[in-house]
Amino acid sequence: MIDFMGQKKWYLLGSGIITLVGIIFLLAFGIPRGIEFTGGTTMTLKFEQQVDQGALRGEFTGLGYTDVVIQKKTTSEGTFIVTLPPAPGQDVTTIMATIKSALTAKFGEEPAITDVYAVSPAVASEIEGNAAIAVLVAAIGIVIYMTWAFRKLMKPFRYGVCAIVALLHDVLVVLGVFAILSVWLNLEIDAMFITGILTVIGYSVNDTVVVFDRIRENTLKNPGVPLETTVNYSITETLPRCLNTSLTTLFVILALLLLGGATIQNFVVVMLIGVITGTYSSISIASPLLVVWESGTFGRFFRRVIPRRAPVRG
Repeated sequence: MIDFMGQKKWYLLGSGIITLVGIIFLLAFGIPRGIEFTGGTTMTLKFEQQVDQGALRGEFTGLGYTDVVIQKKTTSEGTFIVTLPPAPGQDVTTIMATIKSALTAKFGEEPAITDVYAVSPAVASEIEGNAAIAVLVAAIGIVIYMTWAFRKLMKPFRYGVCAIVALLHDVLVVLGVFAILSVWLNLEIDAMFITGILTVIGYSVNDTVVVFDRIRENTLKNPGVPLETTVNYSITETLPRCLNTSLTTLFVILALLLLGGATIQNFVVVMLIGVITGTYSSISIASPLLVVWESGTFGRFFRRVIPRRAPVRG
């Protein structure tokens, strides 16, 4: 049996520092929002010849798209992913015809325009609201399920709350790391990002339920054993299963990251971060919080983690 709970102070302190750094990056830099949340049009332009990205940007600026975002695909020469802001009063067909005509005149070649995706500002606002509601409903459902699943134990509501805290930790870590990566990799929040967050929520809760379920079984079998000992024993029993599941999932995610297209990049990055932090949090966040809460030592525990400064004597 491994004494995981003996190091719970360092687990929670380390997680707090990582989460704080992520929040600082979120507040300082934020994460750019994709057209699903701002409205606009995205498309893929493919030229047979090599085209300078600066010249392409200048042509879009001349058409009135000063806020255009142009990314060059590293896997294909002469191919660009272009994102345009909303153009009130213009339909997609008109926009495409104008762009194709202008680029043909500029570069002497008619580009192939594919993967056109347009979202109106009204739809974007609705999608943003629905995404927030989906996360909230998922959190409420998790608390209800955990309370019901652990109803045979005293105060089963605490299991659900600890699972939610671990879940929030995972989401904040994902957002923080995503904000850091977005500074260099031009990542943005889009529909695939939200899909990834919801998947991470499910994955995180799944790992936590596995550990908590073993704690429940061992608590009912050995009611006189201290909870901290039961938790250590339960984590030791479930650790191989959690690690094997996470490793096999990571292999698939890495394959998608290397071989998948740009359209699922955000989903894959979120999943890569989420699987790692989800496995960690079920052992090092949810379980220690449960032990501290059940033992009624919240105040004493946090005074040990963050000791008070001695008063200065004059």
